[in-house]
Amino acid sequence: MTAWVKAAEAALDAAGAAIRPYFRTGITADLKSDASPVTLADKLAETIIRQHLTAAFPTYGFMGEEFPATSGTARYVWVVDPIDGTRAFITGRPSFCTLLGLLEDGVPILGLIDQPITGERWIGGRDVPASLRNPLGGCIGTRTVTALNEAELSSTAPEMFVGDGAARFARLQAHCRRTYWGGDAYAYGLLAIGQVDIVAECGLKPWDWAALAPVIEAAGGVVTDWSGEKLRLGCDGSVLAAANPALHAAALAVL
Repeated sequence: MTAWVKAAEAALDAAGAAIRPYFRTGITADLKSDASPVTLADKLAETIIRQHLTAAFPTYGFMGEEFPATSGTARYVWVVDPIDGTRAFITGRPSFCTLLGLLEDGVPILGLIDQPITGERWIGGRDVPASLRNPLGGCIGTRTVTALNEAELSSTAPEMFVGDGAARFARLQAHCRRTYWGGDAYAYGLLAIGQVDIVAECGLKPWDWAALAPVIEAAGGVVTDWSGEKLRLGCDGSVLAAANPALHAAALAVL
């Protein structure tokens, strides 16, 4: 596990060094087939991370948002989202993150959430205690609030919820104290330091959640899909992250 963390941090350091020169420079974005934006910085960061980790672990698979997966049947697979929150990145908001997770047999076991502008980095996983490098202050660890009416709820955008998903999220929202929109993966980092209590989202891809679950679980939280099942390859893309088991159970019952 130590070798994994060391290699992952080195890869993120190199990717961050490549991303920072493009921040708040008016970088242009292309639209992918799903109409989501992608920039040169996204592609460059993923390429750098892939090169670092492939050199360190040549038998491992690699899955990223911007390029085709390799060796997807390997027992261990690195999963990267080079810039989660590209819309935030291209509009100068330091709430985007670089996400790096490691799957074992399709299950996330190690996660790193990196914010290359603020210098924040969360790490956690199986046998890896949660840790935080945070020049902005704050301590790792989720909140102990267990009542939904005291909980701070966060989600990226209302448009990710449609049909039955929208109705279910609205029920949860009605039970919570407040709802905050935006932040993408950064909201999960805030959950891990006790600033947010619940994050509920739909339609996520493996590179969106692979890094998040191990960090939050190591910090004391619980992460599942909306059926209460642990996240793994093949899940439906719904995510419910909560600060502690009791709060997660309450939110799951409402959903």
